[in-house]
Amino acid sequence: MTTPYDERIDQLMEEYRHHRQAADELQRRLREISATATAPRQTVKVTVGAQGELTAIDFPTGAYRRLAPAELAEAITTAADDARRQALALAGEAIAAHLPQEVSATDFLQGTADLVALLPEEPPVLDAVRAYVEGGRPAVRPGR
Repeated sequence: MTTPYDERIDQLMEEYRHHRQAADELQRRLREISATATAPRQTVKVTVGAQGELTAIDFPTGAYRRLAPAELAEAITTAADDARRQALALAGEAIAAHLPQEVSATDFLQGTADLVALLPEEPPVLDAVRAYVEGGRPAVRPGR
């Protein structure tokens, strides 16, 4: 015979499995994020991953040959910064639905969101749940 506690535990386990599957899908989507930016005059094209890591540098034309080393370095870093902003925006779009409304996806991804402020010092626990955790399953009365 199942009790309301057993049914609630089953429900919570199902919710957990759903959240775990959603987290797996989100992680997959984040791993696949890639953004590319091209510097003016097609001097350089830079691709970065979700964390802003440089994954490719391409020189689509010979225009880079006419640049001084400092100009080429500037073109590469500017394109990389632009691609990194694009990747951050894509990652933000992917996780926004999984965050509380009061948390900015950009702040979350940059590590500046105050997540601790969202959680109480002590989790709210109903007296019935606390008694169940501390004392085990309640006795099942005949006829119930």
